[in-house]
Amino acid sequence: MRRAISAVTVVAALALAASACGSGSDSGTSAANEKSAAPADPTQISGEITWWDTTRPDSEGPTFQKLIKEFEAKYPKIKVKYVNVPSDQAQGQFQTAAQAGTGAPDIIRSEVAWTSQFASLGYLQPLDGTRAVDNESDYLAGPLSSTKYEGKTYAVPQVTDTLALLYNKKLLKKAGYEEAPKTFDELKKVALDVKAKTGVNGLTLNVDSYFLLPFIYGEGGDLLDVQTKKIVVNSPANAKALGEVADLITSGAAPKPALQDSYANAMTALKDGKTAMIYNGPWALSEVYQGKEFQDKSNLGIAPVPAGSVKAGAPTGGWNYAVYAGSKNLDASYEFLRFMSSASSLATVSSELGLLPARASSFDDPKVKENQDVAIFKPILDTAVARPWIPEGGQLFQPLLEGYQALLDGTKPEDALKQVDEKYHGIMKDWS
Repeated sequence: MRRAISAVTVVAALALAASACGSGSDSGTSAANEKSAAPADPTQISGEITWWDTTRPDSEGPTFQKLIKEFEAKYPKIKVKYVNVPSDQAQGQFQTAAQAGTGAPDIIRSEVAWTSQFASLGYLQPLDGTRAVDNESDYLAGPLSSTKYEGKTYAVPQVTDTLALLYNKKLLKKAGYEEAPKTFDELKKVALDVKAKTGVNGLTLNVDSYFLLPFIYGEGGDLLDVQTKKIVVNSPANAKALGEVADLITSGAAPKPALQDSYANAMTALKDGKTAMIYNGPWALSEVYQGKEFQDKSNLGIAPVPAGSVKAGAPTGGWNYAVYAGSKNLDASYEFLRFMSSASSLATVSSELGLLPARASSFDDPKVKENQDVAIFKPILDTAVARPWIPEGGQLFQPLLEGYQALLDGTKPEDALKQVDEKYHGIMKDWS
């Protein structure tokens, strides 16, 4: 699953890269060179492993803990220590622990943008040729590509995701609409009509970089041109996109969001019937259905994100399982990844939580086919825009978030993007 990526203040990549040659990285590299062959009977592998999970502990954690119990029953000599770490803290905490060479978990649920960064710093164990990588051809191409760095495999996909427009069907119907808006212009009109005819907000925005991308992609913009190593965030297309976001607020189509806790605020507003529409992904559905407005699940509408003048462009996200290079229990860690990323385990997660499995065969599982939410998201996923899987990818969100916040504080779109551009050049000094 992918929870909303609240941008985090991360340790500077260059500083980490320099320190990667220190004690933390040395121990990881040493462990990476000590691959022991698994026993003839893998169920006899023993040891204790720690897993940092980044799912929501209330609505998603129980499903993963159930899978852990199944794993421990199959591997009775392996004990899994489950630790839930908030997704907006896990990246920084793992980097700090790995750099210090102490306190890092054996396994981390790594956001797709973190994987190549951790790998570039020597913090992840290469998985090629291990039992962790099972039936690789079954993985969807997008999620699988996020696990690679410089030709090696450093993770296995867990779930993939994208964004959609989630909406309250009853509120839209009261405003005279049977279908969700399909364009930015329609989004604004529907939101204003909902507010005028029902008295509740038509749209609630989430101040988060990932959630800004549909507007950027919709106008044909992007953050980077990886092929030419060029930073393209400060572009007319992106300025138009940010202008449209600002207009949603100034027009009254969306209330001005708080700069903090906007994700939780948007979710609460949707669940309580205080807003008609939000952008969110499949990971949010289990929580949405806990709201009073969606005790009848059929009241929740799921539609592709509205299109800008160029296209409807939702970002690609997701999460991987990765092994810390300094793990003292590699064989047990490999078996855990093999089990948790199996088609059966991914189907369980998908059927119970509505998350999108990273394996093609999991979509054919009867349990998954019965989940209509997954079926709705699948075609949206097929048209999602790929993000760059580069070591700096995990650092792109914080500057973009700060630009988004500046926009909401009244900074002109062009000036907000100029600030982001300057920070990107500070991160990627050899990019034009």
